[in-house]
Amino acid sequence: MKTILVMLRAHADDWVRLLKLGLPNHAVVTDRSAALGPLSYAVVGKPPAGAIAALGRLDALFSVNAGIEALIESNEIPEGLPLVRMVDDGLAAGMLEWVLAETLAWHRNLFYYRSAQHENRWAPLQEKMASERTVSVLGAGHLGLPVAKHLAALGFNTRTWSRSGTAIPGVDSYRGPDGLFACVDGSDMLINLLPLTPETENLLDAALLQRLAPAAVLINGGRGRHLVDEAVIALLDDGHLRAAVLDVFRTEPLPEGHPFWSHPGVFLSPHVAAPTHPDTAVASIVRNIRGFESGLPLRHVVDRKRGY
Repeated sequence: MKTILVMLRAHADDWVRLLKLGLPNHAVVTDRSAALGPLSYAVVGKPPAGAIAALGRLDALFSVNAGIEALIESNEIPEGLPLVRMVDDGLAAGMLEWVLAETLAWHRNLFYYRSAQHENRWAPLQEKMASERTVSVLGAGHLGLPVAKHLAALGFNTRTWSRSGTAIPGVDSYRGPDGLFACVDGSDMLINLLPLTPETENLLDAALLQRLAPAAVLINGGRGRHLVDEAVIALLDDGHLRAAVLDVFRTEPLPEGHPFWSHPGVFLSPHVAAPTHPDTAVASIVRNIRGFESGLPLRHVVDRKRGY
């Protein structure tokens, strides 16, 4: 019987229960178990230093998070051990909900009207149609692809930028370094859903953000290290950015006293845009293990050189 180790800080019991239901011929244990025998798989979030190296030989290491840079940068994963990133329909649905909610709120000026209400002001703006706004989405993978499709369906002039330049009906697609500025130029909203790699770290800097249309809105659901914080504050202060909607940060929790807490142009949430839900996430892992044990290659294995 093969054994799966669950090494998670939160909801470990739920993961164990669901894995046992999905893989009844496997033993499922946690790192709290008194004695761990030989293991075949491990399911991890942010394991403590040295924990992975102590597990011995595994067939695969499954991350419960879409972002896997912390695991790669730990340098604790042996060469040859497949690291599988979380590709989960539930996570993608959560990100889609969050991005659409924020995009439509700013498109229809809901925050402005809320403020006007508190000031007892009846102050209608000239509302624009979706077709009068250009929205650029950085990333066209499992998270970015459905976002771009839905924005286009709502009538927005939608652009995407990705490494491969994924073609999407009704969407202008760009690729590579030369395509990045072309994608962003003149956009009214910029939505970042890229993975964090050496090439994308600090991508959202002053040089890029200044190419947006005046009074543009930045929405970052990617990683905190994509963003140059000082550049965002400066562009908010001079009015080039109307708002920065941020769900991810360089340091989490966001440190006390960070300018993002108090800046009137920053709208933050505590990394809740796309949480991993055990029900759908476990189903993804179960399908992958079943396929692997029937002779198929593992899906969603991380290319450590590319970073995702």
